[in-house]
Order: sequence, then structure tokens, then C-alpha cells
Amino acid sequence: MDITKIPQIKHTDSDNFFLLAGPCAIEGEDMAMRIAEKVVAITDKLNIPYVFKGSFKKANRSRIDSFTGIGDEKALKILKKVSETFKVPTITDIHEISDAAMAAEYVDVLQIPAFLVRQTDLLVAAAETGKVVNLKKGQFMSPESMQHAVKKVTDSGNEQVWITDRGTMFGYQDMIVDFRGVPTMKQYAPVVLDVTHSLQQPNQSSGVTGGRPALIGTMARAGIAAGVDGLFMETHFDPANAKSDGANMLDLSLLEKLLTDLTAIRKTINSL
Repeated sequence: MDITKIPQIKHTDSDNFFLLAGPCAIEGEDMAMRIAEKVVAITDKLNIPYVFKGSFKKANRSRIDSFTGIGDEKALKILKKVSETFKVPTITDIHEISDAAMAAEYVDVLQIPAFLVRQTDLLVAAAETGKVVNLKKGQFMSPESMQHAVKKVTDSGNEQVWITDRGTMFGYQDMIVDFRGVPTMKQYAPVVLDVTHSLQQPNQSSGVTGGRPALIGTMARAGIAAGVDGLFMETHFDPANAKSDGANMLDLSLLEKLLTDLTAIRKTINSL
């Protein structure tokens, strides 16, 4: 698909990777605007096409007392405000068929969570909105099997589809990324590497997912070298106190240096 078709997307002539980044969940307007302002400034400086990421609700939490959101409409309105204020497109997860049309009124890209990527009716509902659909590869799925998820979207009349690899289960509490899958999945759609979720350590006995954020740079550099079209990263100015997925988030203060390095690697790859 052509990312230039996404409303408000910038720097599409830079031949750089595109970036999906922001907090795991929308915790409030101030935090969303603060993160967006910082990331927009960095991506403008480095000529990186950027889509602001934030979940309007979190439906797949380990415990019933985990934070799930501030209210659907309230969070979606914040995403809309980010888009209008900073002139960037936005992406959010959907979990139910009814979410698709509702979220499509506010955002530019609808994301299907990895656990739900085989849910045909959900994929069709997302496709029928006409928005870009980002399919997270199931932790239980092979790269080859993602062609069928892509086909569900395209057979519904929507060619605007991405695949995002967020790792494959390796035992109960670890994830691995098989970079052999990148060229395979690029046969079906543009491929994004979800750097931060690939470093999760799920199924902890505490019911709170762990992570290995010290390896974010390593994973991101490997993704660019492997030829991914885009990167997905969750970032926060205070990961330790983030209300969701703080254990594997990138501290916002580290983002500019990492993206600068990745841009240099991408430039080298492009010259080969």
C-alpha cells in the first residue's frame, strides 16, 4: 500500500522507514499531547513519516483490576485532538465489531490486536470502514499464515493493509522475532516490526507483563537491517508509572538518539 494515501502523513518522499509510536493507552489529554509534541518534533527533524499511536481502551489485560481506559469517546476525542493539533495521522486498536465504525470516525488507521487477528468478522468490519488496517501477527501464527488475514481485508474491498510482527511465543514467558518472516510477509503487505511488544515477558505469576526494554535498540536496528517498512514503538515520559505496558516501553528521552541511529542505518541500507 502507499502510505502517501494516509491523511496528513508527512515526509513520504524521504525514503525512510515510517513510525507508529506513542503511549500504550490514552491515560489523559495532557500526557497524549506531551508525547505527541515530542515525537512530532523528532520525526520532523529526521524526515520520518509518523503516525501517533494510542489505544482508546485496553481489552486484553491479564487481571480484572488492570487499567483499561478513561472512557471510549473521551479517549477517541483526544486522539482526534492530537491529529488536528499536530497534523499527523493516528492509529488505535479495536477489539469488537462495533468498535470499527466508532473508531473510524476519529482515527486514520485501525489496528487488529495479535490475539484477534483470526477473527474474520472483526477484520471485515475494519476493512469496510475504508481506513488503513494494521494486522498484528498472532504470537501463534507463522509468517506464511498472515497471507490469509491480509486476504480477508483485501477481499472486503480494502487494499490499505499492513502486517506488524510482534514476536512469536517462545515457551510461556518469552517472545522471539524470526526475521526470516520479514521478506515472506512483505510478499503480502508492507511489514512493520513492533519493537517494544516483541520484548514482552508475558504470563508472569503476578499478572503484570514484564519486559526487556534494554534491548529495544538492538531489536529496532535488527528490524531496519532486515528490511522492514516501518517500526512500532510504545514510548512514555515515565514508563515506570505508565498505566499499561510500562515494563517494555521506551523512555521518551531516549527516542531521538535511537531514531537518529536508525535513520542512518536505513540510509546505508538504501544505498546498497
